[in-house]
Amino acid sequence: MGRLAQTEGLTEIQQEILATVRSFVDKEIIPVATELEHRDEYPTEIVEGLKELGLFGLMIPEEYGGLGESLLTYALCVEEIARGWMSVSGIINTHFIVAYMLKQHGTQEQKDHFLPRMATGEVRGAFSMSEPGLGSDVAAITSKGVRDGDSADGDFLLNGQKMWLTNGGSSTLVAVLCRTDEGVPEGPPEPGGQGGAPKPHKSMTTFLVEKEPGFGEVRPGLTIPGKIEKMGYKGVDTTELVMQDLRIPADRVLGGTTGRGFYQMMDGVEVGRVNVAARGCGVAQRAFELGIGYAQQRHTFGKPIAQHQAIQFRLAEMATKVEAAHALMVGAARKKDAGERNDLEAGMAKYLASEYCKEVVEDAFRIHGGYGFSKEYEIERLYREAPMLLIGEGTAEIQKMIVGRRLLEEYRFQG
Repeated sequence: MGRLAQTEGLTEIQQEILATVRSFVDKEIIPVATELEHRDEYPTEIVEGLKELGLFGLMIPEEYGGLGESLLTYALCVEEIARGWMSVSGIINTHFIVAYMLKQHGTQEQKDHFLPRMATGEVRGAFSMSEPGLGSDVAAITSKGVRDGDSADGDFLLNGQKMWLTNGGSSTLVAVLCRTDEGVPEGPPEPGGQGGAPKPHKSMTTFLVEKEPGFGEVRPGLTIPGKIEKMGYKGVDTTELVMQDLRIPADRVLGGTTGRGFYQMMDGVEVGRVNVAARGCGVAQRAFELGIGYAQQRHTFGKPIAQHQAIQFRLAEMATKVEAAHALMVGAARKKDAGERNDLEAGMAKYLASEYCKEVVEDAFRIHGGYGFSKEYEIERLYREAPMLLIGEGTAEIQKMIVGRRLLEEYRFQG
């Protein structure tokens, strides 16, 4: 383990967990990642190994069979896993976000029912906000959940199409955001009416949808059409989700009350952004390792290219970016663990780590020269994976909007 991206102040338990994960990555993931990625093959054996390590329950409280660890511990584990193969970290991340949302917002019955089986990996989570054509404009979703009948505790019928579900096929529990139009009215009532239209963010509900793994019609009214073919981020299945009169009982509304889905999802995405930052840190670390290793083996003009000043400058820039991204990611995780609002820090960390990851990967690619273009070299895979981080969990532009708005709140002009 090199000097870069070290984290001060970890407990012995945290250090032991990270050492175990790093050993697993070095022995079980890195040797097979590129071959599996080129075949777009789901890493079944790796996932089973992660179950045995308890990583599917890393942040689930001990009372539900999990390890009860912090967001920082989780983020550092994700960093290690992404260093081996970013797709594997994606398999864990969506599961983790759903477990986190259940822990924070679920009813007691929902926690008791799902969390113990999520901790073992028996139940695998995915979540769904985005829809075709909407991108990051969550408030514009059109998928709807309508009560079947007038009873307040009646079933809901869900209709709509969702996009970009990580683990859409392999998951057995999907948190789906739909419009329910049962929120608080906005503005004064119309003459003779019952009130204005609900605010968009107050008319959304998160539904806990259980399903069978696989593709096609996985339960009545719910279809997972198949895997979306992607440039990178292979192995993990990314899918659409189509709902046609999908019947969901009222007790599978997250938290038991409609109209809170937007806030629940944003809370999950906030910690998910720390996760994406950690992925960027891990991929950047691996790219640096590959670059500095190759630079000491490849000779030009009678000496290793690492002895050329141009390459040393490039390595120095890469290492600085690795270190800076890691520090920002750790700070964002620690802020959330302290119970403080961290959307500013998470947005900064996600933005910086993804941008720096792209740059460090490209620098390592350049160091490899023509061999970086060959599928025999690992950097080729990283070069296709890094762009996903620029758009996952909100684009770089969305992060800058979030950061800019929060800065204006913090530094409001008092003229």
